[in-house]
Amino acid sequence: MGGHERLANYLQTEGVEFTVRQHAEAYTAQEVAHVDHIPGHLFLKVVMVLADDELAMLCVPAPYDVDFDMAKAALGAQGVRLASEEEFAPKFPDCDIGAMPPFGNLYDCPVYVDEALTEDERIVFNACNHEQSVEILYKDWERLVQPTVVSFARQR
Repeated sequence: MGGHERLANYLQTEGVEFTVRQHAEAYTAQEVAHVDHIPGHLFLKVVMVLADDELAMLCVPAPYDVDFDMAKAALGAQGVRLASEEEFAPKFPDCDIGAMPPFGNLYDCPVYVDEALTEDERIVFNACNHEQSVEILYKDWERLVQPTVVSFARQR
């Protein structure tokens, strides 16, 4: 079973209403928001980092960038840096590289969400590939993932 099917099954099992959105192949969060015809602030971008050598999933709105000094303080880490594809890809074997959904709970990875994402009712995110995204209520995502809400990103 691929990641997309695994994610859809999980959402169905948990009683979450969701919409799968087909779109042209896109790789960056801003590109996906553009081809999906949604405002960038609704698209949840996953940024994989190493915090003191432990993988962590940071979730921010597409037009935001992680501020690594803020992330270090928010995560209580001595150091935080971007994880390379070689470092995080094995954790997500059923996902295209860079298209991981923000469900670290399904991949044994802690999830942190920037408080800017908590302001909208709905979120959209990658569905394990570069041609589909999923739209759900933020409150449903938060209930399932139980992310740590902190401030670590700045709008471009």
